[in-house]
Amino acid sequence: MNTDSKSPLNTQNENPQVEGYQFTWFDRFCLWYPPGWLILFNRHWQHYHSEPDGWKWFEYCLFLIPLGFYLALFIRWLRLGFRLPGTNNNIQEFNPNYQKLFSQEILAPIVKHYFQAQLHQPENLPIANISREEPIIVIMNHAGMSFPWDFITLAYLLSEKCNCIVQPLAGTALFDHALMQWWLPTGWSKILGGVRAERNSFKAAIQEHKNVLYAPEGLRGPMKGWTKRYQLQTFDISFIQLSEIYQVPVLPIICIGNEKLHPFTINVRWLQRLLKMPFFPISPLIIMFILFPSMGVWAMRSQLNYFIQPVENVNLNDSELDHKRSVAYQKAQKLREYMQMRINERI
Repeated sequence: MNTDSKSPLNTQNENPQVEGYQFTWFDRFCLWYPPGWLILFNRHWQHYHSEPDGWKWFEYCLFLIPLGFYLALFIRWLRLGFRLPGTNNNIQEFNPNYQKLFSQEILAPIVKHYFQAQLHQPENLPIANISREEPIIVIMNHAGMSFPWDFITLAYLLSEKCNCIVQPLAGTALFDHALMQWWLPTGWSKILGGVRAERNSFKAAIQEHKNVLYAPEGLRGPMKGWTKRYQLQTFDISFIQLSEIYQVPVLPIICIGNEKLHPFTINVRWLQRLLKMPFFPISPLIIMFILFPSMGVWAMRSQLNYFIQPVENVNLNDSELDHKRSVAYQKAQKLREYMQMRINERI
């Protein structure tokens, strides 16, 4: 990584010569109090970046009381002159330096102490490949109908274990939805390493030799809800196709515990479509979310256990080349069946 010796960051709008983020009593309170997680994310960003459109301290205080977020949102909207935040912010590129700082200073206590996340079967982890210039596609079952903590946590664990950078494919809503624009700084998902869950972005990441974390179920994974929480949905074939084209191995990982990040959920499809959201969950927790919208980046406490499976190398033989799409579909579903068996063994 190329870093300036006087600053932990090397990006536009940075605060020069800034020291590392130090937890205060208020940060510890925010970590303990669910509506405070959003405050913690924004405070950390504002420590390292100039953010004139960002939340102010008096607005943060409103996050912590029932329905106070709506008043804070209205005050901020008035303060910005009736416009969306971040229109003058041109920070849009992935910043590995800030990703590392965010991981060490914010994610570490959440991953290690809140989710108590663990990697199992590390002998299957190809550290020599994943930590060098040979990329790998990591696939994982996705569930929970919540902020993607199962993905964020796995990316953190792999980065720590292999001393490498892992970039998760994220739904476009995490980049574009108006709710994200108000919740978090402009470009937050991309700057922290998120790759848009679109074929062209996925392909570009593989061509650039990036380690990509991918949910082969797509949005069908979190959308399946509580009743189908352990049932893998149909796998997309793009990761098989790109694996074969660029000779990139696939590393399957099973997550047990992510289904409890937001339990007892069902997806209301008509509200999902109306609000242009990836899903719209209804659960006993929904009352709390209505009272405290800042809890949208929070999730229930659930121990996240990741079971690393042997690496898969996708190669099509001569007889399969004329039917690439159908063969890719068959290989994807065969891998889904294998991962389903591994899940069934763990539940």
